[in-house]
Amino acid sequence: MNFINNIRKYIKGDLIIWIVLLFLFIFSILIVYSSSSSLAYRYQNGNTLYYFLKHTSILVIGLLIIYFLHKVPYIVFSKLSFILLVISIVLLIFTLALGLSVNQAARWLKIPGLGITFQTSDLAKLSLILYVSRVLSIHQNEIKDFKKVFLPLLIIVGFTCLLIFPANFSTSALLFITCMLLMFIGRIPFKYIFFTLTIALMLFGIFLSLSFAFKWEGRWETWRNRIKNFVVPSEKENYEENYHVIQAKIAIVNGGIIKLRPGKSVQKNFLPNSFNDSIFPIIIEEYGFIGGAFIMFLYLFLLFRAGVILRKSDRAFPALVAIGLTLLIVIQAFINMAVAVNILPVTGQPLPFISMGGTSILFTSIAFGIILSVSRSIEEKSDKINTEKEENYNEENDEEQ
Repeated sequence: MNFINNIRKYIKGDLIIWIVLLFLFIFSILIVYSSSSSLAYRYQNGNTLYYFLKHTSILVIGLLIIYFLHKVPYIVFSKLSFILLVISIVLLIFTLALGLSVNQAARWLKIPGLGITFQTSDLAKLSLILYVSRVLSIHQNEIKDFKKVFLPLLIIVGFTCLLIFPANFSTSALLFITCMLLMFIGRIPFKYIFFTLTIALMLFGIFLSLSFAFKWEGRWETWRNRIKNFVVPSEKENYEENYHVIQAKIAIVNGGIIKLRPGKSVQKNFLPNSFNDSIFPIIIEEYGFIGGAFIMFLYLFLLFRAGVILRKSDRAFPALVAIGLTLLIVIQAFINMAVAVNILPVTGQPLPFISMGGTSILFTSIAFGIILSVSRSIEEKSDKINTEKEENYNEENDEEQ
């Protein structure tokens, strides 16, 4: 107890979320080291620790970001939300025009002079959730007004997602769905949200059908092939296109129900991006179904704790931003895991705070820092109220005596 009390002097907020972060940190280090060691040996002159040390340093920086931000009052994030959103939109437009392209997708910007690249959609995800939470909190008394509240929000959300859409459909869809869920939690009428989602699905279906009919190239061709290979994965001629999925299935089968063999994965040598987007099958191969289920449990428990924060908060913005950012993390995690077990087509979404990556980990850390900032503020307010009650109770007893 003394050890925990000493730790609590320095870290505030929901202790369970800190514990979840610790487990994600440990799993990330173990799995990334295991899945990247062979690659590091091959391309880094036999230095099997190269990617491990690089990834661990990014994770440590992420933890420092979380620690620093959880000390910042959440009202600061509310005030910065609009500025961050404007910066995000400008950077997204700049990325579409001049960004670095991989597989016909312009997703990254290179910072001049530093040689560092970052994915602008990561900043857009964070800033849009902050902005939507702020607008919803400000207009709670007129939340059912379609023209004054929902329509302006929909325009901003739609425009931001459309800027992400050409290069990264899965991120655009993830962000759009999260914003719709956040609006529903923020008491926007369900009929508005249902109508919007229906129209969005219809438009995407029309464009996808046209891409099949007219054989559009570019990113449309990539999406078309992924959907086609997902629907008809058993065709022999699709073996090369389905290589990723096949290797993931082999890893999952190798894992079985209960296995504990860290570092003994075989499929890490065959599965593309085994330390990044495809890290979940490696987790199952090395730790069995139980290990995979434990990872799922961590994300679900994170969502549960966000629900606790939502229930305890007496203000709209902190409650909405905490649940919004948590939904963003958890939905992304389950998309990654669904792709790994072939429930969804390949999307390219990393497993939050576990997959190896630079900006993905750092922006996920910022999200965790904001969530814990909200939790800390609620905790401190609750402690203050309890202290005042105790002081009042003691004063009443003194007067009676």
